[in-house]
Amino acid sequence: MCSDKLISSALLFLTICSCSSVRTMQRITSGEVRMEISVPYEKPLDEGVDKEVRIDSIRRELSGEPFIMNAIRDAETGEMVATDVISAATVVARFRNVAERGGTVSIGFDVRVPDEMASSSWQLKLFPLMRIQDDTLRLDPVFITGEGYRKGQLKGYQRYRDFLASIITDTTDLIRVGQLEIFMQRNFPETYAMKTDSSLVSEPMAENLFGVTQAEALRHYTKSMKMFFNEKKKARADLMYEKYVKDPIVTEGIRLDTVLTSSDGDFIYRYTQSFRSRPGLKKVMVDLEGEIYEDGVSICSLPFPEELTFYISSLSTMADMTPKYRMVVLERNVYDNTKALIDFEKGSHRLDSSLSDNASEMARILRCIDDVVSLPGYVLDSLIVNASCSPEGTYDHNRLLASARSESMKEYIWTHIPDQWQTKVKTSSVPENWEQFRKLVANDTIIGNDSRQRILALTENLMDPDKTESGLSGMAEYRYLREKIYPQLRSVSFDFYLHRPGMQKDTLHTTELDEVYMSGLAALADLDYKTAVEKLRPYRDYNAALAFMAAGYDHSALDVLNGLEDGDARVCYLKALVLSRLGVIEEAVRYYELSLTYDPYLEHRANLDPEMSEIINKTNPN
Repeated sequence: MCSDKLISSALLFLTICSCSSVRTMQRITSGEVRMEISVPYEKPLDEGVDKEVRIDSIRRELSGEPFIMNAIRDAETGEMVATDVISAATVVARFRNVAERGGTVSIGFDVRVPDEMASSSWQLKLFPLMRIQDDTLRLDPVFITGEGYRKGQLKGYQRYRDFLASIITDTTDLIRVGQLEIFMQRNFPETYAMKTDSSLVSEPMAENLFGVTQAEALRHYTKSMKMFFNEKKKARADLMYEKYVKDPIVTEGIRLDTVLTSSDGDFIYRYTQSFRSRPGLKKVMVDLEGEIYEDGVSICSLPFPEELTFYISSLSTMADMTPKYRMVVLERNVYDNTKALIDFEKGSHRLDSSLSDNASEMARILRCIDDVVSLPGYVLDSLIVNASCSPEGTYDHNRLLASARSESMKEYIWTHIPDQWQTKVKTSSVPENWEQFRKLVANDTIIGNDSRQRILALTENLMDPDKTESGLSGMAEYRYLREKIYPQLRSVSFDFYLHRPGMQKDTLHTTELDEVYMSGLAALADLDYKTAVEKLRPYRDYNAALAFMAAGYDHSALDVLNGLEDGDARVCYLKALVLSRLGVIEEAVRYYELSLTYDPYLEHRANLDPEMSEIINKTNPN
């Protein structure tokens, strides 16, 4: 009789629980009970509006029992802190202004789950979604696991471990060892005597008089059926994992997995996320998806909460994009030159492209000529080809040789340029390039100082170049001079003379867009603050200060701002902001009020900038 009453009571209890779960599910699917996301309320809470919240977190290892603790997640550090209860006010806000700093934006929002959703047999999987411009990003999920659900997960792991433990790993368990030893002792006494020896016994030796081998004896005494079923177990290991562990415990790629040991209050989690901002980013939206799981199976999709909007306040939007021009002095006549190291056979003026680097040097010269004569707004007046020789041989011979080499180079150029340019190519020559010789010797790092001074003294007076070269030939350093210095004197230079057609004066002052400055502004707009600082630093103006502040160089920004006029509203605003960052609040308030005097609209800008909140509160305490 008592047994019947107990059974009836149990059935009644299960019926009540089942009805309760059904009603809860109906209220969830209808939206009557729903999770929420909201912007954190940052002001101190008033007494009497708190709500008891209990969050239990779990630390566990699969090999042991779960360790359950009461804890809350600290809003400042994001760490779980042990506690019994937490008081929090339900203040729901749907938007917030956040500041972009150094190209990074950090947002925070609270995820609130009603206590009615905290069933012991359920697991809630919540997936925050963040929409940035045209992209939707799925953030790390938050799992809220009921105590019973987690016990079921751990039970599944334990059943799987029990299954693995049932697989025989010691092969002696699959052999009738006693009977095998008796057989070996009778039929293979020599082998049996080596029972504890690891020496290898060849197969012919391991055969008795009846032709039975040891391998055959081993197979005979093996428990074949037991081995067969053991191998089947091994093959089914993966299938058994899926059977027992229906919902594996996730350890990576999640933000939080907590186990609720009771449902005596709403669950609240402070979710923070940092991300790189993007050019032109004005706002990001956050909403939440979720599902309820029971026994590893999704039984309900949670209604979506109303989305949150975070408005991004970026200093880059305060940049002054007015084009900047710089003064340029234009000369009517323009000069340019280049040099090529053209090698000639000793005593020869014939141009040979196969010698040394002649081919690449000659090709480079042709490209240079084409670039110069193709410059827009310029007309080529003349191109002077000037060849020089080294001091070997007589000065008269080198004069003729240098002139002939200039003519050879001119003829080569003629074959590669349009006919209308040919009359503009002229020749000149330097028989022996002593000026270049002295420069090379003075800058050479191999020649000793004493030798350098003697060589320079000898070549200072060139009344008789042949006598000077003869004097050099008597020095110990002459071989080095001939091998290393002289070849650099056998060169051909090219002097370009151009003019601007239609320009009457020799010089003209004009302005042109400052490309460096504008590239700095472009970098500022693209949130590339490192490049913006590099480009704008030399200008030390408003935009340079803005770049410093955006990059986080507040002291450098203040130094630039102190050099600017306080009569500019934007300068005063930036000073207020940077002083606030540096903790000089009273001075920051003064500059903020001054900026509003010049431009009242900046109050609207300040209200959108969370960094200005402390200044605004001091300016308008009510």
